[in-house]
Amino acid sequence: MARKKALVLVNNTSGMGKAGNDTLAIVTRLAEGGFEPIIYPIIPGTDLTSETIINEYDGKIERLVCSGGDGTLNHVLNAVMDMKKKPVLGYIPSGSTNDFAKGLGIPSVRSKALEIAVNGRPYTYDVGKMNDHYFNYVAAFGAFSKVSYATDQELKNVLGYAAYVLSAMTEIPQSLGYSCHMKIEADGLMEEGDYIFGAVSNSASVAGMTLFADTDIKQDDGQMELLLIRAPKNLAEFNAIIAALATKEPDNPYLTYKQVKNVKLVSDEKIEWTLDGEFGGAYKKTTIEVVNKAVSIMIK
Repeated sequence: MARKKALVLVNNTSGMGKAGNDTLAIVTRLAEGGFEPIIYPIIPGTDLTSETIINEYDGKIERLVCSGGDGTLNHVLNAVMDMKKKPVLGYIPSGSTNDFAKGLGIPSVRSKALEIAVNGRPYTYDVGKMNDHYFNYVAAFGAFSKVSYATDQELKNVLGYAAYVLSAMTEIPQSLGYSCHMKIEADGLMEEGDYIFGAVSNSASVAGMTLFADTDIKQDDGQMELLLIRAPKNLAEFNAIIAALATKEPDNPYLTYKQVKNVKLVSDEKIEWTLDGEFGGAYKKTTIEVVNKAVSIMIK
């Protein structure tokens, strides 16, 4: 009997640096599940990247298992979106926050995630497209948005999520003074102002924090959640924003919550973006669209 082929990509530098510890378990479980496993390490800065490896296997694999963090899965997604025949993804999260896995109900216990990657059920979900790049669950700009990709990897390996908290704390002074002037159009919404933070997300949790009022976000409804936070002019406004975020107030002068399919953002200066915790580039003009049911992934 000819076995189905499964490509396995392992990023041992993600999260706590443990992704490679259960490589044999992954290979064994796939073989038991009727797959022929093909395994590669992901080594940033070399030819062994998700993009180069996946490109070689277009039309040759039926399962693509990613063992790494949300950032690793972002690279996998961008490569898969260029494939003519897209395989079903299996995700074994080993990052520091694993927001995307949480949103899909994929457990952080790696043995359980492995079982789902092999024997779960395929679920076809929406992805976002920001300019020429794709993202699984969040595109964000502004205060604290660069914490995830700017935090030192060795610090994340030692401290995990605490590393994000420490990095965010060191950024507080400059983040409070950050603002960017933008014009925003989104499915009938038009507004202009100074913003401290903005995000388009397919997950209630971003960098381990629950930001969105609707925590029961569906990943396959053709829409994502837009959150905009206006820049405070003084300490009283800042405190009001914190209170509004804590209570998830939908009608607040400092916050905009909206379900969207398309967003256009135009700024006076280049704005840096993060996509799934990875640096996503800097732009004056940004368009974001939801690609409905673009990729399939194994879930519980």
